[in-house]
Amino acid sequence: MLNIYVNGLSGKMGSSITHIVKDIDDIQIITDKNIQEADVVVDFSRPEASLEIIDECIKLKKPIIIGTTGFDNNQLAHIRESSKEIPTLLSFNMSKGIYTLKKSIEEFLLNNKLKLTCLIEEVHHVHKVDSPSGTAIELKDHIESFDINKNISKLVIKADRVGDIFGIHKVTFSSEHGVSEFKHEALSRNVFSHGVIEIARSIIKKEPGLYRLEDFFNNNSF
Repeated sequence: MLNIYVNGLSGKMGSSITHIVKDIDDIQIITDKNIQEADVVVDFSRPEASLEIIDECIKLKKPIIIGTTGFDNNQLAHIRESSKEIPTLLSFNMSKGIYTLKKSIEEFLLNNKLKLTCLIEEVHHVHKVDSPSGTAIELKDHIESFDINKNISKLVIKADRVGDIFGIHKVTFSSEHGVSEFKHEALSRNVFSHGVIEIARSIIKKEPGLYRLEDFFNNNSF
């Protein structure tokens, strides 16, 4: 039995994970305040609460999956330092679709020889606090890291908050010869929760370190 402690259990993602786990026989959610019984900790909370639970995970030697967004540079530095002690995944989107989106963009950029501009458009529900989203920022960093020939002259992020939308991310590359678009849309939070569950199965086998979503997909972990 895999025991998961969710920091932020009463939130939207916590509720989604709880709903998914109900139909899985070999996983259970630890619902009390004592995380000692947990095999892995999942964090969807606020940056300040995340840092507190990270410190507790270090004391107890528990791996942690962090999906919280809105960290400042000092908080991110703390997470990087903490990952030397425990296996840590920091990802602002646990969807396999976003992984596939990134891989498609990688291939496009590595084969591109044209001068481009890039527009990242993201749309989320009106209750989402951070803007732009952590996923949009991840995409920006990812694009810049694969623009090895420095062909992108301009990169802009456009963020909108509309209704109950779970998450739309569209990346558009424009040149004088044409336009190329890459898009992913989440239709429910369950797509993220399924990713969390499968990552939880794998991260308990990892050595201490700061991992990315790509580290799990590239190893065919799920």
